[in-house]
Amino acid sequence: MNFFNLHTHKYTGSPSITELVNQYPWEFDGAIPYYSIGIHPWYINEERLETDLKTIEEKLQLKECLALGECGLDKRIEIPMELQTAVFEKQIALAEKHEKPLVLHLVAAFDELIEIKKRLKISVPIIIHGFSKNEQVAKQLLANGFYLSFGKYLLRNPELKEVFQAVPNDRFFLETDTIEETLEEVYDLAANYKGMTLVEMQKQIAANWKTVFSF
Repeated sequence: MNFFNLHTHKYTGSPSITELVNQYPWEFDGAIPYYSIGIHPWYINEERLETDLKTIEEKLQLKECLALGECGLDKRIEIPMELQTAVFEKQIALAEKHEKPLVLHLVAAFDELIEIKKRLKISVPIIIHGFSKNEQVAKQLLANGFYLSFGKYLLRNPELKEVFQAVPNDRFFLETDTIEETLEEVYDLAANYKGMTLVEMQKQIAANWKTVFSF
């Protein structure tokens, strides 16, 4: 039974893991089997923006590109929210055009995200990666149709246990992002929290993956 890694910056090439590797348009690696590609809000470069968006659109048309991301909003950086929002909305338009899910980096901008989703009537699946917030925020996002992906914070913050347990089984993913711990460690803890065997967790994530990525 395979493992599925929703978001990682490190391609391992493990035969037992299907990895959605984060790629940036300005340093694209065509040797990676499956990936997402997008402009992270930290790395917006206005001089390069049109070139980056063109590259993203080219890659979105390839079967190896499973999603657009990570993109999103971050209120704790110096890049103006107006610019972040404009770049985010351009990427949303590309994801909608090519019917690819969105993998999001979101920091302190959940209300803004919900407003954008409603205003733009986004139809593609949207996954918040690296979820670390409380149950109230989780419920608000789930009620508005988002998926949540857990990894680093699930391992390191015991208070996330109840939040994770409250997420419906068909609405979450697991990931490693940039952590040193293995994906198997994330799966083991998630299975423990949900009262599942490891194989049951693998089957659940595989089903969720098929729903969102048609994979």
